[in-house]
Amino acid sequence: MGSTTAPNDASRVARPKPGLTFWQIWNMSFGFLGIQFGFALQNANVSRIFETLGAKVESIPILWIAAPTTGLLVQPIVGYFSDRTWNRLGRRRPYFLGGAILASLALLVMPNSPALWVAAGMLWIMDASINISMELFRAFVGDNLPSSQRTTGFAMQSFFIGTGAVVASMLPWLLTNRFGVANQAPAGQIPSSVRLSFYLGAAVFFAAVLWTVLRSKEYSPEEMASFAENQAREGQVRKGRTAEEYAEHGGRQIRLGWIFLLVGAVLSIALAYLAAYQVIVLSAGTLVVGLLLIASGMLQRRGRTESGFVTILNDFQDMPLTMKQLAWVQFFSWFALFAMWIYTTAGVTSHVYGTSDTTSARYNEGANWVGVLFAAYNGIAAVVAFAIPVLARMTSRKAAHAICLVCGALGFLSIYLVTDPRWLLGSFVGVGIAWASILSMPYAILTGSLPPSKMGYYMGVFNFFIVIPQITAAAVLGLFVGRLFGGQAIYALLVGGVSLVLAAALTLRVRDEDAERVAAT
Repeated sequence: MGSTTAPNDASRVARPKPGLTFWQIWNMSFGFLGIQFGFALQNANVSRIFETLGAKVESIPILWIAAPTTGLLVQPIVGYFSDRTWNRLGRRRPYFLGGAILASLALLVMPNSPALWVAAGMLWIMDASINISMELFRAFVGDNLPSSQRTTGFAMQSFFIGTGAVVASMLPWLLTNRFGVANQAPAGQIPSSVRLSFYLGAAVFFAAVLWTVLRSKEYSPEEMASFAENQAREGQVRKGRTAEEYAEHGGRQIRLGWIFLLVGAVLSIALAYLAAYQVIVLSAGTLVVGLLLIASGMLQRRGRTESGFVTILNDFQDMPLTMKQLAWVQFFSWFALFAMWIYTTAGVTSHVYGTSDTTSARYNEGANWVGVLFAAYNGIAAVVAFAIPVLARMTSRKAAHAICLVCGALGFLSIYLVTDPRWLLGSFVGVGIAWASILSMPYAILTGSLPPSKMGYYMGVFNFFIVIPQITAAAVLGLFVGRLFGGQAIYALLVGGVSLVLAAALTLRVRDEDAERVAAT
């Protein structure tokens, strides 16, 4: 694969980045239809597959944990290399295609898992493959669209995400109620409605991403360097450190690394003593961060500063202020979403349908209805996606995002009060409004603060603040449900509602650099 780094030549004649037509934005976003098709099938059905294969409800979060953990590694690395890639397919599109092939194969295998451990492993592979494509589609918008069109570009992605997820979430229900596909199976076997849904998902995933690969173009590194707004943002990149500065910076990383290492080790021992094994993943993660910092610091002290590993860790520490502020918004937003994805099936079937028997018709009716609810919130997101930019123009991007998050919080909290399953549709209207904004507004705000030459890397790092809350939720929610909530999964959804309220409050303190530049002109 050919490789190059985009030049940063401010002396060349600067020109405005051209706008794209509606259909060009449509084509470059179409691949997200397939990505979300696979992602929605995963979110709506994997917990059901786990329970069918014998998982206890309090153990479900830990089974999910390997998947988001993989995203921590995959996305920044893929983003880092894609920033340095240029060949006949472009910069991001080679990775779109590779991720689509792997994810489609994983979708074919997942519903045929013969045992729980196989299903957990396939979730790991499937999520890693989806991650290869997902955040680079965000960078794709930042690469190709001028500042004035970015909110529309991310809204278009939200539209395709919602549209794909509507169909994918409803597939088992549609196959059962419209085409007569069996929705029940003997104990320990996946129903035919779920298996066929995954097969269809694999085909849609690959076809949609291939459409974007074939129907979109990318700017060359030379063209990217010629755009005025790119030159302005590239000027915000931290200048290279001297050998002495690298040595000093490496020393600080070593000291900080030892603190993380010791804290992680002590917490891991204490949690093991208390038999709180699900939470150990957080302390173990702290320990690993410490080891990485020590390794990076030692390399810098020895003068090995050109290492990609060193660059990745240093760029992480040098991330823009806007990104740091949005990190907290993302943490509480995605903590809530992960609580919903892993506990809605168990919460709705037990709290509203009154059963936890996975072989019963009542349970499977409730599980299918959850698929409809997930389709509903994604459908709302698809409709609301193009209204959010209008709301942002009337208020601000920050205010619009906060309003949408509050709508989601009300949706989460209202689930506890519902006794008739049909009324749950109202709750998920609020969730859909929040989902549409979560998929677009943080990225629209973030992109204006990122240097173009590091767009892929920072979009990959931004995924940390999606993955870390998922790991946290997987680690602590099982503990909460099992030990504090008496096995009642519905209370995990209430925790999610409170988390969205916190995210809305934190949104209001974020600095929107794009909006500031527009106001200054």
